Amino acid sequence: MSLDPVEVRIAELSKSLSDYIISVRRDVHSYPELAFEEHRTSELVAEELRRLGFEVYRVAGTGVVGVLRAGEGRVVALRADMDALPIEEESSVPYRSRVPGKMHACGHDAHVAMLLGAARVLSDVREKLSGTVKLVFQPAEEGGAGAKRIVEEGVFNDVNAVFGIHVWSELPSGVIATRRGPMNASSTRFVIRVRGKGGHAAHPEQTRDPTVPAADIYNAIQKIVSRNVDAFTPVIISTPRIEASRAANVIPDAVEIHGTLRVFDLSLRDRLLARIESVARNYAAAWECEGSVEVSGISYPPVVNTPELADFAMRVASKLGQTSEAPMSMGSEDFAFYLQKAPGAFIILGVGNESKGIVYPHHHPRFDVDEEVLWKGAALHALLAYNYLAANQA
Repeated sequence: MSLDPVEVRIAELSKSLSDYIISVRRDVHSYPELAFEEHRTSELVAEELRRLGFEVYRVAGTGVVGVLRAGEGRVVALRADMDALPIEEESSVPYRSRVPGKMHACGHDAHVAMLLGAARVLSDVREKLSGTVKLVFQPAEEGGAGAKRIVEEGVFNDVNAVFGIHVWSELPSGVIATRRGPMNASSTRFVIRVRGKGGHAAHPEQTRDPTVPAADIYNAIQKIVSRNVDAFTPVIISTPRIEASRAANVIPDAVEIHGTLRVFDLSLRDRLLARIESVARNYAAAWECEGSVEVSGISYPPVVNTPELADFAMRVASKLGQTSEAPMSMGSEDFAFYLQKAPGAFIILGVGNESKGIVYPHHHPRFDVDEEVLWKGAALHALLAYNYLAANQA
């Protein structure tokens, strides 16, 4: 596909910034910060944006927004998340985490670097833009719903479209993908509590042992998907964490089962939560215990791309090389909160490369990315902004 002179400039400049983008990524990777603790990262971002002539302001505690105004026109937002995970890094790369127990195991360091690269490119071509670009460097994607706070603080009140790029280890390096409509599932965390009467394990008849119905509840809720949901509807109920007694001879007063529910239909989510509550309550009552369910944390809605903007994103991405349709994922993303406020598209950039040993999945202690393609993320950000504003002049 042919590129106009501005697009050629964007692509060439982005590629020339590859070393810069890699350097930023490695710096951020070495000093990971958890949700709402991104002080060093946000200061690095703010300083660079100010140097490039962006208007800069803070949001959501540790978030940063950079605004580039280039005449009259619409407003397009580009987003990068900044937070790391509480994981001990096991890789031996020279830029490995220097902070014990914390690691960029999901690629948010690459997101920061790509969007800062795009900031340099957009600053260079600002005279060719016809509108406003908002660069949103967001805290707390990993469970803290930083996007929700940014929306609540009004950052998206004037935004006409939003795009976000996530590096993706399951996609071959350099391939760009998205899809129309639903892309990522909603995520709702819940806790099942079974309360009874504890005591000595040698005398269970003197107790109301909550571990007995807890075991039944654990098994029963695994059947909800196969018996209460249409076979062609994607649903996941996982309960990987159980807390009960800490001794083999002690029956506890209570058991907690922590789980996550993933769906694309929020009305189905509510029905399934009610079903889980019914199972917990009734199985517990059968053993003279009390069962309850509580939703914990902030539920993430599903990521639902605007079909027309997903198509637009793929037309633009095809100017950089190979594209494909992204698979639907049961993983959640708080980018969904932006899409509830403005039309847009969530996009993935492949960073998996078996020949380089970059084969580990997201959230793995040896996760890494193929840095040689990160310039494509910067170029895509800039091309999306340029083309969207050019096509939608007020």
